[in-house]
Amino acid sequence: MPARNHKIRVVIADDHAILRAGLKMLVNAQADMEVVAEACDGEKAIEAACETRPDVALIDLTMPRLGGMKALEGMVRGCPRTRVLVLTMHDDPAYLRAALAAGAAGYLLKRAVDAELIAAIRAVHGGGVFVDPRLAGILVEDVLAKSKKRVASTRPVSILSKRELQVLTLVARGYTSAEIAKQIFVGVKTIETYRSRLTEKLGLRTRRDVIRFAVQMGLLTPEALENEPGGLAQ
Repeated sequence: MPARNHKIRVVIADDHAILRAGLKMLVNAQADMEVVAEACDGEKAIEAACETRPDVALIDLTMPRLGGMKALEGMVRGCPRTRVLVLTMHDDPAYLRAALAAGAAGYLLKRAVDAELIAAIRAVHGGGVFVDPRLAGILVEDVLAKSKKRVASTRPVSILSKRELQVLTLVARGYTSAEIAKQIFVGVKTIETYRSRLTEKLGLRTRRDVIRFAVQMGLLTPEALENEPGGLAQ
């Protein structure tokens, strides 16, 4: 329980104003909590966190301008003392794994009751990890099924379909959308759709971002990229 003269300082980041208002009312109704800032997109979420240095940041994974996953990573890097609690509609285990691997201290579904949210805020503020009870079993399965490889290094990739992973690898290797379309026998517009999904799911906006991700995930090596069409440029 926090000291009597200290309230848990919270930032709320979600693109829905009505939801933010409801969350703010709920949090401010607690004697030991206060909302210190709000944000309607990923970029403003990072700015708000860096400016106010909250104890806990509540963020959605689907936000404009900068996706929630990218915002999460930015907060973890720029505000290491802020505990990030993901509040999302996504109940797909892949999102849970990716969020925790990126540094989230908690993951809660938006359909959670008010009491669960308050408990989650207090739990992550106290140094613990809170996972929505509906998804907690997934973590148990991961522990039981994990291989010799580090789980954290493979989680973000699990968000992607096999085709998206293929496109990501080819983009990292320097191929254009037209060249990729010819290689996998689909239209250029289809490739652009896959690239948009990569941006939405992983926040990979430039080829340099894609290269860094591909190398970190073990999909490519820097040495291999030197012989590819685009090399390591861009």
